[in-house]
Amino acid sequence: MENLLKDLSLLNAVSGDENDVRAYIIKTLENVNCDIETDNLGNLIIYKKGRKTPKNKIMLCAHMDEVGFIVNGINADGFISLSAVGAISDNVVYGRQICFKSGVTGVIGGKPVHHLKENEKDEQPALSSLYADIGAVSKADAENHVSLGDTAYFVSEFCSLGDDLIKGKAFDDRVGCAIILDLLLLELEYDLHFIFTVQEEVGARGALAATYRLKPDYAVILETTTACDIAGVESDKQICRLGAGTVIPFMDKGTAYDRELYNLAFETAAENGLKCQTKTQIAGGNDGSSVHKTAGGVRTICFAAPCRYLHSPSCVIDKNDFAEMRVLTEKLVSKIANM
Repeated sequence: MENLLKDLSLLNAVSGDENDVRAYIIKTLENVNCDIETDNLGNLIIYKKGRKTPKNKIMLCAHMDEVGFIVNGINADGFISLSAVGAISDNVVYGRQICFKSGVTGVIGGKPVHHLKENEKDEQPALSSLYADIGAVSKADAENHVSLGDTAYFVSEFCSLGDDLIKGKAFDDRVGCAIILDLLLLELEYDLHFIFTVQEEVGARGALAATYRLKPDYAVILETTTACDIAGVESDKQICRLGAGTVIPFMDKGTAYDRELYNLAFETAAENGLKCQTKTQIAGGNDGSSVHKTAGGVRTICFAAPCRYLHSPSCVIDKNDFAEMRVLTEKLVSKIANM
C-alpha cells in the first residue's frame, strides 16, 4: 500500500485538473473485475462485487485533487502571477520549487528583505505579492512555456523520516485514494461502491454530483486531517497526534457525523486492537460536507490519517496510522453492511 501512496503522491492533480491521478487509478484496475465509470465532472464511480450482498448500499469516498496554483498573469519581464487553488497558507509558499503542467519548473519568489519597508519586514508576504520565476527574459519568452489558466504544483520528494514517518506532497487525499485502491485490488467481503472525487479542495463539488448519482445509504469518507503535535503547540490545541491511530471526527466545519456510526467506529477499533482518536477542535472539512446532505441524506462517517504540515509540499504521516486506517475501514464496512 505504501508503494501505491508513493506513486499517487508524485502525480499532479490540482482541483479541476485531476487527469493524471484518474488515469493512474484506471490503469491500476485494468485487470480487476469491477465496473468503472467517469462522470461528466470527472469523478470515478466504481462498483465491485464481493462474496456477499450487503443489506445496505455503502459508498467509500476519497478525493483525487490536491491544492496548488493557477496562472493569472505574466508581466513584461516574464514573471508569472499565481492564485492558490484550495487553501494554501502564505507561509509555505515563498522560495518553493513548483512545476507547471507544461513541464517547466519555477521558483516562487518576491522582494528581498533589504527592499522591504519596515512595516513589511515582520509580515508574511501574501501570494498576491509574489511571483513565479521560470527563467524567462520577457513576457513572450514566458508565454512559450506557460499560459493563463495553466496549473502548477509543489515539487516534493517522497521519503522516510526516521523509522515510522513518511513525507511527501498531496497526502491530502492520496492517502484515501491509496486505501481504496488497495481494497479494490483484493477480494471484497461485500459488494461496494467507490468514488474517487474531483474538486474537493474548492468546495467538495465532485462528491455532490457523484453521491446524488449513487444514492447510497451509508458513506465512509477516507481522508487526512491536520495534526499539530509539534513544538510550541499546547497539548489541547494539537487537534490529533501522529502514531495515535485513525482520526474519527465527531464534527468539523462541514459535517456533524452520524453519532451511531461514530460510536460504532470506536467500538470496532477496540474489538480489533486498533488505535484511534478524535479531533480536539472542530476544524476543517471534506467531501462529507456534500455527501451527508445529498439524495435525501446519507449516513456518513469519516476516517482520517493524522498529517503534519497539511497543504504544503512536505506532508508527514505515520505509516502505522495509515495501515491501521485501512484495516479499520474494512472492519467497519463489514458491520455497516447489515445494520
